[in-house]
Amino acid sequence: MKKGILLSVLVAFGLALFAGCVSMQMQTWPGDQRSAENKMVVIQEKIGDGLKTGALTPDQSQMFLTTLKGIQTDYMVLRDQSVDRSEWGNLIIRLDALGDEINRALGRTTPPRVEKPRNGERIVALQRRIDDGRVSGSLPQTEGREFQSRLDSIRRDYLRITEGGRYASNDEREDVSRRLDSLTIDLNRFR
Repeated sequence: MKKGILLSVLVAFGLALFAGCVSMQMQTWPGDQRSAENKMVVIQEKIGDGLKTGALTPDQSQMFLTTLKGIQTDYMVLRDQSVDRSEWGNLIIRLDALGDEINRALGRTTPPRVEKPRNGERIVALQRRIDDGRVSGSLPQTEGREFQSRLDSIRRDYLRITEGGRYASNDEREDVSRRLDSLTIDLNRFR
């Protein structure tokens, strides 16, 4: 009788432990989501710039855009969903591979740039600053949330503007740049 009760308790405890482990695996991953968005912004910018400057042929850019569109479709499925982290990892690996392939194609045809950073690169740098400030405690929690919200809004607007490899107009690029400048100035108050 005692062995039966003990066995029942152990089985119940084992099932509860297993269920807890499974629920820990399935969750939203906002950091991975932002990382994927950052990579998509930079990739779209590189494709647009490469096409504009002639560093990429229309066929190459279309091939890269098609690959990116497939990744973006998978991103939309994962976004804000409770999923296993490995699914985000696979998506980010695909984005890294596409970015490397684009860099190789651009590297064969263009000399290194020595101009101001692109908006996509600035978005990535600001994300790093916000993350570092929140982790180190130099950025108060309320301001950290506000800055993150502003950067998320800029990033999503920029993704929408450059969707499908469309090259952002000068006005659109300047608007995004002004918003990034404003965020940078506000972030500089917390150095």
